Amino acid sequence: MRIWQSWWRALVFSSQYSPPRFIELIMLTVATVLIMTWEINQEWPYLVLGLSYMVGAAASILVREALTPSHHPRVSQVMAVLMLIVSFYCFADLTHHL
Repeated sequence: MRIWQSWWRALVFSSQYSPPRFIELIMLTVATVLIMTWEINQEWPYLVLGLSYMVGAAASILVREALTPSHHPRVSQVMAVLMLIVSFYCFADLTHHL
């Protein structure tokens, strides 16, 4: 039970300390679940929605880093750009299969 309490406190603290990062974490978690669901079902709406969440989170990360730089801005920016590249590549690949 203490593990769950510790986890819950960390979650609440992170949501209060940095709400944009918390929302980005939720968006990336939902994107991961949707893309994993797409891997199982092979239905394109799961992929499109997951990639849309990924693009939204990447855009949010880039805007947040532009407004208030963090301790590791370069790593965050590179990861966000990589997410955008992968997402747009998957969108382009998906249009050929529809």
